[in-house]
Amino acid sequence: MYLFHTRGNNEIYQGKQWSCLNIWLILCLFPRTCVSNPSKPNFLLILADDLGIGDVGCYGNDTIRTPNIDGLAKDGVRLTQHIAAAAVCTPSRAAFLTGRYPIRSGMASGTQRQVLFWNGCSGGLPPNETTFARILQQQGYSTALVGKWHMGVNCKSRHDHCHHPLNHGFDYFYGMPFTLLNECQGTDDPELAKSLQDTYWLYTQMIILAVLTLLIGKLTNLFSVKWKIIICLAICGLLYFISWFSSYGFTKYWNCILMRNHGITEQPMNLEKTTSNMLKEAVSFIERNKHRPFLLFVSLLHVHTPLITTEKFQGRSRHGLYGDNVEEMDWMVGRLLNVIDKEGLKNNTFIYFASDHGGFLEAHRGNAQLGGWNGIYKGGKGMGGWEGGIRVPGIVRWPGMLPAGTVINELTSLMDIFPTVVHLAGGAMPQDRVIDGRTLLPLLQGRVQHSGHEFMFHYCGVFLHAVRWHQKDSGTVWKAHYATPVFQPEASGACFGRGICPCFGDGVTHHDPPLLFDLSQDPSEANPLSADTEPLFDTVTRRIGKAVEEHLKTLTPVPQQLSPYNNIWKPWLQPCCGTFPFCWCDEENNKVHGML
Repeated sequence: MYLFHTRGNNEIYQGKQWSCLNIWLILCLFPRTCVSNPSKPNFLLILADDLGIGDVGCYGNDTIRTPNIDGLAKDGVRLTQHIAAAAVCTPSRAAFLTGRYPIRSGMASGTQRQVLFWNGCSGGLPPNETTFARILQQQGYSTALVGKWHMGVNCKSRHDHCHHPLNHGFDYFYGMPFTLLNECQGTDDPELAKSLQDTYWLYTQMIILAVLTLLIGKLTNLFSVKWKIIICLAICGLLYFISWFSSYGFTKYWNCILMRNHGITEQPMNLEKTTSNMLKEAVSFIERNKHRPFLLFVSLLHVHTPLITTEKFQGRSRHGLYGDNVEEMDWMVGRLLNVIDKEGLKNNTFIYFASDHGGFLEAHRGNAQLGGWNGIYKGGKGMGGWEGGIRVPGIVRWPGMLPAGTVINELTSLMDIFPTVVHLAGGAMPQDRVIDGRTLLPLLQGRVQHSGHEFMFHYCGVFLHAVRWHQKDSGTVWKAHYATPVFQPEASGACFGRGICPCFGDGVTHHDPPLLFDLSQDPSEANPLSADTEPLFDTVTRRIGKAVEEHLKTLTPVPQQLSPYNNIWKPWLQPCCGTFPFCWCDEENNKVHGML
């Protein structure tokens, strides 16, 4: 009995040992399982503003130090044919968030104004567009945007916030609803005002003349016209007059503002504190949400003019103020990477870095260049088709899930982030609209050898300027230009005479047959092919032409968000803290004083 009893106790004891051992093994292995196969990864998406592909060390720059971005590429995947959907801010960012060409959402312009020009205008990303933030929000993610928005604020009233980030899937917003301008700093020539003053004054004079003509005709019974028409024209004239008048001094107070969610914290914004404030907000969001899945979109104000750079980084680079600004941006990226590592989130965070489009070649102060370098690629910001305006840095890091040190030469797009993020978060793709992006994951992981894109369409506003065709059976990348900007001076490679290249009119040259390049042999687009020099010329141009026809059939009419009416300043839509039109506040400074 004693022996039997002892044996039974031993069996029980050994059973407990095995049970404890199993539990211990499960507990030990559980964190590793979560890291190596995360069901809901975090997302840190970093988008620079106007950064050229040649401004970063891992893309060939040897005069500007970018160790943090270079390290991101070393630990992850670097994309060499990463393409923006537009060569200017507003449409490119709309495409990035929605995975759709901006012409589909009405975020492409049919006028010379290619981007939104006021906080107080009615244009912006339509409420019925679906962003990746909205889908992730529905999947239980905490979502935030820190930095630049530039896709509208209000539609019909000052407080409807129909275009605001919080109406597009972001739980939290801190940043600039507009974009940086020289007027925000006040040290350079006016940027927005200079391009608008003549136009607004011309329209004002024309409308006033029309109103006076109709009024005289009405009062003298020369012709019949309704008072409603005269009143409407008079209101339009007043709006144009106010916009013209405001461009001489109010731009800084009306466009250069900071917001936290729906509230204005600084009007005008204090540029000396903006960099540190935005970095603190991004770091704070990560720390607050480290125990739940999150999406953080850091939309940098760097490296857009007027190149706000803290004193610590001024004079550090070998490339003037622009290089200083790039190096400060790289430092900001490093701070974000450090907090991800410090909080133990490195292996469970999908990190993406890119630029919204190419460098701004026309930006200069005297002989000093204030814009970026686009490497070997022709053209830059504002040029719908040339590679320099649309080929951008693209880097992805996700340790354990993506092979480190990989370089992918396949065709990819900023629009691809939409389906990639949605897929990884377990969301469903919208079925009621065309999504132009393709998920990057199979390509990034090496499970497929070719991109999901065969054709890519390069717009300048609503005008199709160029098309690229990735001929997968041969590996050749063809590109056909139907319209190209007229450079001023002719051999300068930019539109210095205009400030930025136009999309139509006498500022572009139309090509029939199109200019054809083989990008796989001539990435600089220096030697256009012809039927005499390329046996496949007719075959390639016909196939691209057919692709254009098929693409155009997928477009449906939508309200134009950048129309003259939507892109004109409207006083009743102007975000304002204080008593309009004397808008002024400094909540950030007041909060600091209150804490002291």
